[in-house]
Amino acid sequence: MNLNQLDTIASQFPRTDKMPVLFLGHGSPMNAIEENQFVQGFRNIAKTIPKPNAILCVSAHWFTKGTKVTAMNFPPTIHDFGGFPKALYEVQYNAPGSPELAEVTQKLLTPTPVDLDHSWGLDHGAWSVIKHLYPNADIPVIQLSIDYTKPAEYHYELAQKLQTLRERGILIIGSGNIVHNLRLVDFNNINKVDYGYDWAHEAFDSINKHLLDGDYKPLISYEKQSKAFQLAIPTPDHYLPLLYILGLQSKNEELSLFNNHLLAGSLSMTSVKIS
Repeated sequence: MNLNQLDTIASQFPRTDKMPVLFLGHGSPMNAIEENQFVQGFRNIAKTIPKPNAILCVSAHWFTKGTKVTAMNFPPTIHDFGGFPKALYEVQYNAPGSPELAEVTQKLLTPTPVDLDHSWGLDHGAWSVIKHLYPNADIPVIQLSIDYTKPAEYHYELAQKLQTLRERGILIIGSGNIVHNLRLVDFNNINKVDYGYDWAHEAFDSINKHLLDGDYKPLISYEKQSKAFQLAIPTPDHYLPLLYILGLQSKNEELSLFNNHLLAGSLSMTSVKIS
């Protein structure tokens, strides 16, 4: 990072105590309007961290060729799903954006090209969980997309360039699900907590152990791991936001888990806080 980049950050976002980082297992879009233990978990975790100056969210639902960051003043609420009750489509999360934070993010990620985007907004991977942390929608939110052409290690390393944002009151959130195989969901038991297939339990236990031990190499090389890993992570979209959060961990910081449950056979709601 050069002096001009530091000056830009300093002028826009004063120095604060270091913010934690979060990975949120977002689950079904219905979590936006339902009351359950996972929603309560999101609310409870918000009580443990300072109110941020702004939020940068890496959502599983913005998978792009190349890297983009939302740069509009007022990002729209995107209802990027189908077949749900009308009440869910009526939800609006009218948090402001932050063109300033978007530009700072763009500079920090140099030399990676980052497009300032004015066409996306806040998808449900972002607003359906952030609304429980900050229901007043009074904190600016931007989204950083996930470049689907890049390998897992690239995303882990790219996140490290955003470290300085944590010292400027920016809360960085990854939103996805670690165990996420929609094709094998048991819809007859869609809300059954702590219910998982054998392979889901195996992956769940193994991944949690790696997380708590700080052993991230197997998590970065997840494609080379066991069959249980492959069933748990059949596509990378919901998994890669976790690697952004792990990439932001500093020495002497602790990792803790919350909402740490399997659901519906082939999903997990496991969420992570690093501070």
